[in-house]
Amino acid sequence: MTNPPLWKASIALTKSEAADVSAALELDGSAQAVLIVEEPFADGAVVEALYTDAPDAEYLSRITRRTVTVEPLPDQDWIKLSQEGLPPVRAGRFFVYGAHDAGQVPHGVVPIRIEAGLAFGTGHHETTALCLEVLSDLARERAFRNVLDLGTGTGLLAIGAAKLWKRRVLASDIDPVAVEVARDNARANNVGPLVAAVVADGLANPILARAAPYDLLIANILAGPLTQLAPQIIRALTPGAVLVLSGLLNNQEKLVTSFYRSLRFVSARRAGPWSALVLEKAQ
Repeated sequence: MTNPPLWKASIALTKSEAADVSAALELDGSAQAVLIVEEPFADGAVVEALYTDAPDAEYLSRITRRTVTVEPLPDQDWIKLSQEGLPPVRAGRFFVYGAHDAGQVPHGVVPIRIEAGLAFGTGHHETTALCLEVLSDLARERAFRNVLDLGTGTGLLAIGAAKLWKRRVLASDIDPVAVEVARDNARANNVGPLVAAVVADGLANPILARAAPYDLLIANILAGPLTQLAPQIIRALTPGAVLVLSGLLNNQEKLVTSFYRSLRFVSARRAGPWSALVLEKAQ
């Protein structure tokens, strides 16, 4: 398959500024990948974002409040190359790894093999790791029978849920490429029959509507969609259901939870500027 042409936006700054600027580019949602490259012996860093279409440097400069340079990249799979060197991730009971880490899988973990590609979710982003930790904690407390992973990306969280509870998991994404990636990853992790991935925008899709209500719903998306979809998400939960919300910043927690006031707040997990929230619907 021919790789799509990519464009790179670069921002030079200090190491302490890199996390906030990276978060701003992540939240914008148009980048295929966002990376931080730090200088080992100086207080310098470069935030790089990869795009399939030429981004507007002036717009990116406004949202990051930094000078952004944009340039085209040669025809290579830069997303894959940028992630091949990343180490495996240990999050809760899970060990997320790529093909180059296959010999390093320790005993006693729930292994998930995810290859870098054109979909979000290799476990390296804080929000994905936080959700895996939440799933690990939930598995110690109860079992779930009807799970939805909303905005599945690579299918990582759906695969994790299928491995924990050995139940059928529905995974949805607005991006058809992500859905194909999720299906491939589910098969590669021997849970292909348990993970049903579908293209869907929100929960109005007939397949998602027929499968509702869910007793576990995971939505690792962004604060904007989490607030916009709140009424649909709440309606799709069975009494006593658990809802996991992520993809939001620490300072967006109050905003997001204000749209879910009918649910009971259970806990919050945080890593760097990112949060994952656990809520529960009354019985």
